[in-house]
Amino acid sequence: MLAATRFLGLECVRLENNALSLLITQSVGPRIVALQPAGGGNLFAEVPELTLECPDVGRFHFWGGHRLWHAPEVSHRTYLPDDRLVTITEIDHGLQVIQLTEPQTGLQKSLHIRLPDDSATAVVDHTLTNHNLWPIESAPWAITQLKPGGVAILPQPTAPADPEGVRPNRNLVLWPYTDVNSPHIQWGNQAILVTADMLSGALKLGFPDPAGWLAYHRGKTLFVKKSRFQPGAVYYDLGSSSQCYCNPSFLELETLAPRTTIAPGQSVTHREVWEVYQDVTLAPTEVAALEMAARFSLAGGSPYLAGAG
Repeated sequence: MLAATRFLGLECVRLENNALSLLITQSVGPRIVALQPAGGGNLFAEVPELTLECPDVGRFHFWGGHRLWHAPEVSHRTYLPDDRLVTITEIDHGLQVIQLTEPQTGLQKSLHIRLPDDSATAVVDHTLTNHNLWPIESAPWAITQLKPGGVAILPQPTAPADPEGVRPNRNLVLWPYTDVNSPHIQWGNQAILVTADMLSGALKLGFPDPAGWLAYHRGKTLFVKKSRFQPGAVYYDLGSSSQCYCNPSFLELETLAPRTTIAPGQSVTHREVWEVYQDVTLAPTEVAALEMAARFSLAGGSPYLAGAG
């Protein structure tokens, strides 16, 4: 039996074990609007007042929390409101959440959300299904909005691209509103840190992420999201499989699947594994961030990513 509740004025259901509690929306979505470790508060941003205009359609509500978009970002398609009732059914260790097909795109979004064991781990599959009579080129885009006041850790590739070490080995992608001199960005050689204490403006950066993880530390809690990087695949946004956006209201950790042609009637799925660690202290320095990543073996992936897209 699904436990119904209300949160941010939305009808939700709760999925929980002894370590984590998630709230999944039923009146809109698919969304996950709350992630609470045992004994802690909601890690996700709560921004029900924030909206974006979708040209000729209406307003997209952020709400906060976790959502699925389809890349690339185009306002009249990306910002389509998701304010209709979704279908939620129980699956093994979790829930399946299915949106009505978007009439404007012919795409249908769905989430499979599982708590696979008794640890503070969640497995989230993001699926786009093409209900058109023609193929569509796109990619699932998994976006998590977190409360400001913390520090994001973005690992950077360091392995040489060739035996002689003379070719470039990394891309850094900046959006046009990003100030490279921003005091909120700490440019490290092995990790970039973004401090989410902006009073105005916004920034966004992206990069290929062979390490396969992103992290956010706030208070004494560490939130980690892992996904599988596919070497040689083509990613949107100049190769940015991982991205970080920040403004005064929230910080977003984002991962994308490779650019894919979805045939009529077919689906593409992108998996994230979330891990939450409590009682973690972290000085906002690259050295401390790298030590923390080694302590929790963040670059070691997750058994729940095996075979995932």
